[in-house]
Amino acid sequence: MTPEQLSQIGADEAAARASAPQRLYVCMAAGCISSSSDAVKKSLEAAVAERGLKGTCPVTGVGCMGLCSRGPLVSAEPAGILYQDVSPGDAGEIVQSLSGEPVARLQCSRDLPFFKRQVGVVLENSGRIDPERLEDYVAAQGYEGLVQALTEMSPAEVIEQVSRSGLRGRGGAGYPTGLKWSTVAKAQAATKYVVCNADEGDPGAFMDRSVLESDPQRVLEGMIIAGYAVGASRGYIYVRAEYPLAITRLNVAIRQAKHHGLLGTQIANTEFAFDIELRLGAGAFVCGEETALIASIEGGRGTPRPRPPYPAQAGLYGAPTLINNVETFANIPAIIRKGGDWYAAMGTARSKGTKVFALTGKINCTGLIEVPMGMSLREIIFEVGGGVPEGRKFKAVQTGGPSGGCIPEQFLDMPVDYDSLAQAGSIMGSGGMIVMDDSSCMVDVAKYFMEFCMSESCGKCIPCRAGTAQMYDLLAKISEGRAGMGDLEMLENLCDMVKNTSLCGLGQSAPNPVLSTLRYFRDEYLAHIQEKRCPAGVCAIKQEANA
Repeated sequence: MTPEQLSQIGADEAAARASAPQRLYVCMAAGCISSSSDAVKKSLEAAVAERGLKGTCPVTGVGCMGLCSRGPLVSAEPAGILYQDVSPGDAGEIVQSLSGEPVARLQCSRDLPFFKRQVGVVLENSGRIDPERLEDYVAAQGYEGLVQALTEMSPAEVIEQVSRSGLRGRGGAGYPTGLKWSTVAKAQAATKYVVCNADEGDPGAFMDRSVLESDPQRVLEGMIIAGYAVGASRGYIYVRAEYPLAITRLNVAIRQAKHHGLLGTQIANTEFAFDIELRLGAGAFVCGEETALIASIEGGRGTPRPRPPYPAQAGLYGAPTLINNVETFANIPAIIRKGGDWYAAMGTARSKGTKVFALTGKINCTGLIEVPMGMSLREIIFEVGGGVPEGRKFKAVQTGGPSGGCIPEQFLDMPVDYDSLAQAGSIMGSGGMIVMDDSSCMVDVAKYFMEFCMSESCGKCIPCRAGTAQMYDLLAKISEGRAGMGDLEMLENLCDMVKNTSLCGLGQSAPNPVLSTLRYFRDEYLAHIQEKRCPAGVCAIKQEANA
């Protein structure tokens, strides 16, 4: 595959699209498929064929269109008309409308802040291309960044652009990506590896899954560029087996990339060689931690090890290893194509670019969003997300999954960036954002996340193994109205112990939901303990506790 041949693929695909004056795009990501979008697609194909439009109006399955709560979603192009809550029985009416007025009862306005306030970098192709056709990706400037890197840039120049972009790891820790790449590049070793962490395990998070389902070639391109930059010849994508659709599309993408000479030897007619394999995880949350992930890829039990040495120095099979998550790699093609300065112009001084969030919970517009770093929580929740449903009052938003914290109303005007979230007692995490209204009990929320951490603890270190279990028992005791003030003091002491003595990030961050709810919603804990009541009416306070 030469750069010229790659350009020809894109030109041929663009010409094929131009020959079809109209197209129907059907969301075929997991969320919409669960609402029978596959049946909608079949009905649309039948309706198109029945009206003799098969050659002029192809029906294409695409990735996530974002507004998951309104699925199944169908887009009529090039008019840009979006239909929501589509059922198979609507197919005939939609196809008939292509030559007339849109179907008003199904139409979803593209002028909603949900769409208008977003900036697509990682999601620029999501919902616009067929994730199982490399040609679609190439027609959308896919692999241009790779060709540019291999034919016009040295590895050091690639790393320089990544550093200039200010991109920080989107997996949670926010470590500068360019610095991590340069560390691996400087390591002296005959063999190096690139690993994509797709072990997304936070409750309510589906960012990485959606990217893999919607634009898998983009992640491959980012990994190949990374391999060239750091001197690696092999990559692994560690994805949980609970993501069957993502796995299927990744396998298709890898096979097609190999067929077109974009994986393997002499990539883009150069001397660079790189290959990628999938490794399936069994769904252990702890395997999102770098060293536990490495252990699992090697065939061992997914438990963390002390650091240093860090994976950049001694990682997979003892070799220097670059580990980034799905969203981090998905940013790379655009950064190389458009330049690090272009990316750095978005966001804030210390948090550059955009961030993908899974917006869920008590919010009107549930879905996948990508917004510039620094947008306030108020804008994300009440403009992009459409606010809290049923006229209820906003109470808190939980960011960062089990490792994050609950942020109350007083911080709604806070910019969403790494530093601001940390100051408020939470973290960015991989991008889960769960909105809670006044029907939520914060003691119950803390108990839920602690139960998750307790269940997911690998058990290797005592502080996490025993500490999370003790903390869960105390939270259960409080929620049932059986606790005293001494139990609250013990809970706080355990938070400090687990946070400062656990081996890995799972244990070190497990107390965060408890600490943040104690910090901002202490009155709810006191109501459970002193008044034996749950202000939100969620916890089943035992009658004997009130006696």
